[in-house]
Amino acid sequence: MVGEIPSAETTNQEIHENMEVVEANAELDSSQKLENIEEVSEDNGSVNTDQQNFEQMSQNIVLLKEANESLQTQVETTKVQLEEKDIQYKRLAADFENFRKRTQKEKEELDVQVKCSTIIELLPVIDNFDRARSQIKPANDGEMNIHKSYQTVYKQMVETLKRLGVSPMRPEGQEFDPNLHEAVMREATTEYPEGTVTEELVRGYTLGDRVLRHAMVKVATAPEPVESTEETQTDPEG
Repeated sequence: MVGEIPSAETTNQEIHENMEVVEANAELDSSQKLENIEEVSEDNGSVNTDQQNFEQMSQNIVLLKEANESLQTQVETTKVQLEEKDIQYKRLAADFENFRKRTQKEKEELDVQVKCSTIIELLPVIDNFDRARSQIKPANDGEMNIHKSYQTVYKQMVETLKRLGVSPMRPEGQEFDPNLHEAVMREATTEYPEGTVTEELVRGYTLGDRVLRHAMVKVATAPEPVESTEETQTDPEG
């Protein structure tokens, strides 16, 4: 027998089995394709997310740069303003210091002027005490007591003037100085060099380097030369 012809049932069964295999393979291929599509979608989504993150970071960097530039500009502006304020402060401080020194000097000058004016008004009183001391000669105990009383007052006034810085001039024997002395008399003498003060007529006073009153003085001058004359006798004409 060469071979048996397969029956119809056998053939149908094989066909059915082959179809199941084909369907199974088709389902497997579909599942794999679907998985591949999902993986591709995920990959694309990840790429899109990274791209968005990169763009956002780029925008943030640009904003940060702009903010930094703005802050730098504000810092430079603030520095310039601080320098201007510092210059103004130093100028005001210098002006105030000059004003303080000027007002202090003016105050001191005013105090000295007031002091000088007051002392000058008292000098004639001192002069009268000086004259009384040199001219009055007490003749008895009563007069001596009076003399001592006013001399005590005189000494108190002199001590007060010393404490204020007042000094009497002692010009006798000194060279005449027009800044300190006032020449009211001249005396021809050989005892003193010419231009020397020989006598103080009215006492002068100073307050520090200020002249309260010039001393009235007598100044020496060179004596005039004496011309010698020879007497000649002539015989009378006969």
